[in-house]
Order: sequence, then structure tokens, then C-alpha cells
Amino acid sequence: MTSPPGRPKGEQPECVARRLSCDPAGFAGRVIRWQRTHGRNTLPWQNTRDPYRVWLSEIMLQQTQVAAVLGYYERFLTRFPDVQGLAAAPLDDVLAQWSGLGYYSRARNLHACAQQVVQLHGGAFPQTALVLQTLPGIGPSTAAAISSFCFGERAAILDGNVKRVLTRVLGFGEDLASSTNEKQLWCHARALLPARELQENMPRYTQGLMDIGATVCLPRNPGCLICPVQTQCTACAEGRPEAYPVKTRKLKRGAESLWLLHARAENGAVWLQKRPTPGVWAGLYCLPVFASRAALDAALPQPVRGNVREVEPFVHVLTHKDLHLHPIQAMLPAGWSAGEGAWFGAREWPGLGLPAPVRRFLEAV
Repeated sequence: MTSPPGRPKGEQPECVARRLSCDPAGFAGRVIRWQRTHGRNTLPWQNTRDPYRVWLSEIMLQQTQVAAVLGYYERFLTRFPDVQGLAAAPLDDVLAQWSGLGYYSRARNLHACAQQVVQLHGGAFPQTALVLQTLPGIGPSTAAAISSFCFGERAAILDGNVKRVLTRVLGFGEDLASSTNEKQLWCHARALLPARELQENMPRYTQGLMDIGATVCLPRNPGCLICPVQTQCTACAEGRPEAYPVKTRKLKRGAESLWLLHARAENGAVWLQKRPTPGVWAGLYCLPVFASRAALDAALPQPVRGNVREVEPFVHVLTHKDLHLHPIQAMLPAGWSAGEGAWFGAREWPGLGLPAPVRRFLEAV
């Protein structure tokens, strides 16, 4: 049996046979009508079927709030107006435009994806979720968003907000830490998709689910009274919407201390080097990073070690751990070096791809 577009290989259509707690056609219609009048319709990546712009917005919005993305999106399009321009650009230029947005693997995958679209697909994005998923950085939900928004494909998204909406509506209480249960939710998501007038309804439905999850069906204190699918929502009827979704596996947070060498030359230049891949801040220009103060001191000339300035440490929060950063300032001769790197003047380093905490530190000193 051949899997239809957007369905993972090996998954059988029988998995949607489990009884749904709401009428699919009625559910989709409510979402579509609500989105038309109450949803978000003025964001810069909306009202377009240009897959380049939709793809860019979807990647930027992964784990990042809309307010943070708006400025980056416009600047990125100004610098790279189409997929051909992005594919031809050096990776350093892409990282520079991404600097401060975080999760830099997204930028590296974005660049690699653009190159594959140009090299393997003649500069045109594939029109099905199944083929889109073969490109770097595009998972099932992102692929479905692109194909439904741009090509009207009947493909289901299942990002964090949409999982919350669907598990509450369906009363889906199975633990999503289990891949089997998550696959079952995918099946339900596909069963709820619109079945008619897909070119018009699929973009509106997909955006509507996103909007309900982002503005109404919130993790805490959801707006059930104004929700367009309230009458079909199992969690609302039970009076316990915050019980969904269920996911028992918690991300274990850690902490790490790093020492940053702020090496300056007499002319004001700073020493920066590219971070290795993989690892924290991979591929970005950064102050030299050391695992201990002793390791940092060992990289300095003997006469300089007693003439450094310790800067107030600060914490940078990542998804999985807290970085405790300890900057150490030192004046060094222009001939000094610490591994692969270079001196960059005050007019040069702002244009590089820098980690957000390093950029903020350099701007403040």
C-alpha cells in the first residue's frame, strides 16, 4: 500500500478508524469561519503563496515568538529576496543575518535547504509534504504547513500549539512521550482536515489551528468562552482543559560554566574565532571559549596573566541548560593569536554572525 502525501512511510490509514469525539466536517468549518473573521491575517508572511516566504517564516517561528521574528524576517528578505540568492550566499552571511535569533542549526539547515532546492529541484520548492520532508531542516509539520499554505495540499500540521488544541478537543489523554501515541494523534489530525475546496480551505484551516493555539487555547487559563470549537471540545466539557496534552518525559536541564577571553588590541580590535561544529554556537564567530579559568590563563602570554580584568559573570539561558559566562578582559599585542581566528575592528565585528550574549557583551563594553 502506498502512503499518501504527508503520511509517514509504513503508517496504515486504518489508524484513523478510532472514533473521533467530534464531527470532522463541522470542526474544520468552525475553524475556517473563525479564522476568516477573528484570526491573524496581517502578518507579513500571510496572504502569500510564495513557498520561499512561507518556508522562511515557518523555520524562524520554530521555538520563537512572533514578536521576535518580525524584524528578522523583513531584514532577511531584504538581504536574501529569493531562494536563489540565499543558496548563493556564504554561510557566514546567513549566520550574520540570523545572529541573535537563536537555535543556529536552523540557519545552517536553511542555507543547506536553499542549496538543495536550487540544485535538485531547479529553484522551485516541491509541492507535497512528502517530498518537502526530504529537505534539510523540514520536518513533517513544517512540510505540511508549506504544502497546505502554498499548494492547498490536504496535509496536517502538528506543532506544539496544535497538539494542545487537538488533544483538548478530542480528549486525547494518551502520553505523547510515546511515539506510538503521537502517531495516533497524527492520524486524528489528518481525519479532521477539510475535504472540499482545498485551495481555499486548507490555508485558512491550517492558519486557524495555529491562531487558536496561539491566542485562545493557551497552556494556562485558556479562553474557552471565546473558542470557536468550544461546543465540540471534550476537555472543556470535562472542565479541565489544562489536563491536556499529557507528556510525562521532561527535558532535563543542566548548567555549564564557560570562560570568555575578551582579547583587545591597542587599536580597539577584538580577537574572534569560529566555533566548531557540532557544539554550542556552532559556526558562529565568538570570543575564545574555555572550560576553566586555568585553561584561559594558559592561553595568555606569561606577562599578561597578572594584568587581566574580571568582568561580572552573567547567565545565558538555553533550552536545555544555563550557561554561566565569565568574561576576562586582556590587552594583547596585535601579533598574538589563540588558535584559528582573527582581529576584527569596531566596524567589522557587528556584521558577523555572533552569539546573542557575546554580541550584547561587546556592545556594552
